[in-house]
Amino acid sequence: MLDGVNVALGISGSIAAVKVVELAHELRRQGATVRGVMTESAQGIIHPWAVEFATENEVVTEITGRVEHVELCGREGWADVLLLAPATANTVGKIAGAVDDTPVTTCATTALGADVPVVIAPAMHEPMYDHPGVLDAIDRVESWGVDFVDPRIDEGKAKIATEEAIVTATARATTEQTLADSHVVVTAGATAEAIDPVRILTNRASGKTGRAVARACHCRGADVTLVHPGGDVHYAETVTVESAAEMRDAVVAHTDRDTDAVVSAAAISDYTVEAASEKLRSGERRTLELEPTPKLLDDVREAHPDLPIVGFKAETSGDDGAMTEAARSILDRVGLAFVVANDASVMGSDATRTLFVDEEAVSEFSGSKRELGAAVAERLAAGVVE
Repeated sequence: MLDGVNVALGISGSIAAVKVVELAHELRRQGATVRGVMTESAQGIIHPWAVEFATENEVVTEITGRVEHVELCGREGWADVLLLAPATANTVGKIAGAVDDTPVTTCATTALGADVPVVIAPAMHEPMYDHPGVLDAIDRVESWGVDFVDPRIDEGKAKIATEEAIVTATARATTEQTLADSHVVVTAGATAEAIDPVRILTNRASGKTGRAVARACHCRGADVTLVHPGGDVHYAETVTVESAAEMRDAVVAHTDRDTDAVVSAAAISDYTVEAASEKLRSGERRTLELEPTPKLLDDVREAHPDLPIVGFKAETSGDDGAMTEAARSILDRVGLAFVVANDASVMGSDATRTLFVDEEAVSEFSGSKRELGAAVAERLAAGVVE
């Protein structure tokens, strides 16, 4: 997600600075190289040696004759992005007023003047976050193109956003916006069919691939609607569903003339049953009458004949020829842009191996589901969404 990206990490004097070591590790796990910049107040909360350990680079604690702010964030500087995490109310206000009295604010002024992307993750007590002057400062800095990662409001505090949210915002700021101004609807996860008020029929899908696709599309600039059984995510508008019928209805409802693509990565139940109104007694033999569920892709295609749609097809044979044949069958029936075919054995795991199948060719992909999500988004940008 951040392969080859240089991140200058500015740290201010919030207690949330204690989370910086893990944040730096996560940025590096995603492929980034990180260099720390600290205010004096931040050094009273976390020692520069800890940041040096986490980044494996020397930490800037003062601006010297080396003009570190220009070296890092100037027009020919090292950084691809300046990430301020955490950023205090004091730091945000100073940036809004171009006040340069700490290494962090001096780097911010330099980055803004040099058109280096800036991402800010504020952290402070909630009354400070609600102060009209702080809100005005945030609005002003946002108007300059700076991305703010909204804090989590909890226990009277505007707590710093999650590592995942901060990493995603950093990736979006440094990724070419090839899906900008587009709307992509993505499905993810396993649907479930009620047998009674307690029991369900479902499958082993984790939803990792669909969520990775949604996140990757967001990083490329798309507005994403994620339809899945899970809860809210920070990178998409979410619609929570359970059954195949609910997922079908939600996708149809959220796919309009302004939608640019649908990616159906969910493992949708093929069969449903008539649910009992009360819990079925255990210890008794039962015969369930299985009824086919609506075909989401067919219904979306009927409503939108020209809409680019990407399908996923899981098989259990383990044979590439059989997976390709099954993928081509749905490709031709629905008129899909391409199909991602995989062996069902990867359900729930972080790694995957798939075949990309379109009208002209079959290509193999192996890697993490995060990387697969990026590959699907790249294909969308290159040949599907215009």
